[in-house]
Amino acid sequence: MLYIKVTTKCSNKSFNQNLELFKDALPKGESLPNSYYEVKKLMRDLGLGYVNIDACVNDCILFWEEYEHLDQCPTCRAPRWKYGLGKRKKIAKKIVRYFPLKPRLQRLYMSKEIAEDMRWHKEKRVNDDLIRHPADAKQSGGEFDKEHDWFAQDPRNVRLGLSSDGFNPFGNMSTNYSMWPVVLLPYNLPPWKCMKDPFLFLTVLIPGKDSPGNNIDVYLKPLIKELKELWEKGVETYDAYTGDKFQLYAALLWTINDFPAYGMLSVEYKGKISLSSL
Repeated sequence: MLYIKVTTKCSNKSFNQNLELFKDALPKGESLPNSYYEVKKLMRDLGLGYVNIDACVNDCILFWEEYEHLDQCPTCRAPRWKYGLGKRKKIAKKIVRYFPLKPRLQRLYMSKEIAEDMRWHKEKRVNDDLIRHPADAKQSGGEFDKEHDWFAQDPRNVRLGLSSDGFNPFGNMSTNYSMWPVVLLPYNLPPWKCMKDPFLFLTVLIPGKDSPGNNIDVYLKPLIKELKELWEKGVETYDAYTGDKFQLYAALLWTINDFPAYGMLSVEYKGKISLSSL
């Protein structure tokens, strides 16, 4: 029902009415949620939610970790909050949505079929000097594996690509607003799956009146922190294909962008962080 709601863009009221209809048709004792609110709460318990992180309106910092309890930006002194009409409830002026990566990588291995496909780049890829997949490239398939042989020993370790670009969500160019999604792609999968919708991981959603520009690194900090943890420590994961647990590691190897977005992202990678360290 959630999938139908998203694809048809039906309202919350319509969703609730359909839910009531289903509940009336089922026998007594059914356990369906009573409303769309309860459905969203159930999805959060399944680990499919996201984290709201307040941000400075001038793209200086995220009110996160050491800045979590501040009420104004320490760099530009811009206030963090605005107030609702007729209320004294604090509302953040700018909110970034972050979708944690670890649980979604773990979830890939909860399906036997997908867990088997996550080994494709190593066990089923045809090595005939033709490039059909990023794993066929010399830089990723050969040099990276030689330099980090401990990572290459387990084909279940995830090789990621990152893509980002901005768009106007309202479809009106006269409206001064942009949305910048940051998407990760697991390139362990075969080429007929790795670019399909179910495997495109929306990770960061950056709103704003303007493009974040070179300050995009501010919004990438939660993602970079999690990628570092996945590279250095990994995360314990259950493999439904083999029926055992293993330590899952991940590495960011590629970026996919047009030239303006590439220029913004490369400032971060050439400055504070390198792709090899991820």
